[in-house]
Amino acid sequence: MNLPSRARNGLNGVARELLRQPTVEKPRGQWVNDVVAWCHQHDIDLATRITSKTLRFDAALLAQINDVLDSARIAPLGRSLSGLTSAAQAKEGVEEDKATRESPRARRVLVSFPPQPIAGLAIEFRTIRDVDIQTLKLSAFSAMIQVENLDSFYEFSPDIASLSGYTNPLVVYRGDSHYGGGFALLADAWRKTHRPHIYAGDFDVKGVTLALDSGATHLLLPNFEWLTQNATPLHVPAEQFAYQRRLRKHLAALPTAHPLCDYLTLLLEKQRGLKQQWFEGDMGCVEFR
Repeated sequence: MNLPSRARNGLNGVARELLRQPTVEKPRGQWVNDVVAWCHQHDIDLATRITSKTLRFDAALLAQINDVLDSARIAPLGRSLSGLTSAAQAKEGVEEDKATRESPRARRVLVSFPPQPIAGLAIEFRTIRDVDIQTLKLSAFSAMIQVENLDSFYEFSPDIASLSGYTNPLVVYRGDSHYGGGFALLADAWRKTHRPHIYAGDFDVKGVTLALDSGATHLLLPNFEWLTQNATPLHVPAEQFAYQRRLRKHLAALPTAHPLCDYLTLLLEKQRGLKQQWFEGDMGCVEFR
């Protein structure tokens, strides 16, 4: 029987308390009863320490528990498995805590690079890599381009006139249930660089709200005249109406002459939008804030 995580957490707390006092008494709640059951299973005699209502802990009892853990190649008390990857947990012992481990994709993002020759693989339009954000040297990139839709991400190229002023832009997929957590960490790190964060995604209420929430500084959109002619009410789904309040508040805070005002008015007042996959014509970077 593995030591349940709640029992381990409780015992870790007791260990800290024992640094200040010789004994610690705990009521027979759920985690304490887990400890009692575990001790009985591993022939640890609780003797006079236990009553029907409490369990008294001391350094000797914790040493016995650690001896059993050590013999079973399980991490000792005070060594938390929470937040570690499975590989990191394996270095601590044979015990695995799936409930609290770090997801294998927790720090990973999909990044699009210029074509790179790889032996045995035909040269592709772009080279797509699944990378750990800790391996990215952010100082090497002059801007980050966040692409909302996965199909658009695979086809996206930063080689357009409106992005020509950026050297080696970092093109990243916004993320979903698999990569969303990694991108959120990357966005936080990128914000500290104070360099442009360009959002390339749907011109609809949800898409623009996602850009706002991610900390984007610019939206990559078709020029306003083209968008006015091609945006459609069909691309403003009713289920997105709940997001409008946030954007209306953002619009109200913008100066009257701000370039984003016309776009948000088209979206919110005329109820017309356009999905990213339908974008054509000249693209431009519109300041968000």
